[in-house]
Amino acid sequence: MVKDIRSKVRKVLIVTLILNMTVVAIKGIIGVVTGSLSLQADALHSVTDGVNNILGLVMNQFASPMTDRDHPYGHQKFEALGALGIAVFLGIACFEIVSSAIARIINPIESVSISVVELGLLFLVLGINIFVALYERRVGKRLGSQILIADASHTMGDVWVTITVLAGLIAIWAANQGYIIALQTIDIWLAFPVAFLVFKSGWDVLRNNIPWLVDQMAIAPESIYQTVMEVEGVINCHDIASRGLLGRQVFIEMHLIVEPKDVETAHLITEKVEKKLQEKFYPARILIHIEPLSYQSDQITFDDE
Repeated sequence: MVKDIRSKVRKVLIVTLILNMTVVAIKGIIGVVTGSLSLQADALHSVTDGVNNILGLVMNQFASPMTDRDHPYGHQKFEALGALGIAVFLGIACFEIVSSAIARIINPIESVSISVVELGLLFLVLGINIFVALYERRVGKRLGSQILIADASHTMGDVWVTITVLAGLIAIWAANQGYIIALQTIDIWLAFPVAFLVFKSGWDVLRNNIPWLVDQMAIAPESIYQTVMEVEGVINCHDIASRGLLGRQVFIEMHLIVEPKDVETAHLITEKVEKKLQEKFYPARILIHIEPLSYQSDQITFDDE
């Protein structure tokens, strides 16, 4: 039986939403006070973290693993849809970073003035972002929640953006103090590799969730075949198919031939097969079609023809 983890996911999303809104407030206030357009843009980028948390809460509400009349396979793909929404936000953030950097190259901004206290607050913001990203990723992997893992990737993208902006502001502060030569544009050029990292995070989210949505094979049929053939009384196993997300919820189908000819004994063997598959690929829903001996086949799974 698949577990309903929505309440645990909801708690994580609420905690991270509060922390992300705190980050937005600090970045926005310091950006306005110092006149740093890059920091103001970073604050706007951080707003997407809060939006993603809200999106995650909405999707999590609908992503019930429990079945009903209209959704006999559960509602978990809603969570994958939420993760894809986060990938879209990552793409938008990447575009904003690149376009803002190009705009600042064409039209340089006025001098920015920042204090040590303000830099210290930004280091605090960076620490909050890192905590949120690591916290969501750890809990997401433990629970098998794609929405938390995807949101952690987005937050990590925000971490790199903050590091870039912070590095530029430190250089500007040092230049204003006369420690180094004026480097008002250093944060602009650092924005381009950061944009690439944000884009990579979005691509990773897509790569992890699209196979689930298009019902790509979840488990190698050879692995299922080997597990099934270890059960005493099984003669042949073929036409194996699987879909879903391993560790979250998988669906396995197969045709099976067993030694006993009476229905009751054959059924007991299929229960042993299901138990063995559950032990190895839990949680899983398994459908087994019993066939007569004459239906033996060497075709473990479906070919491309």
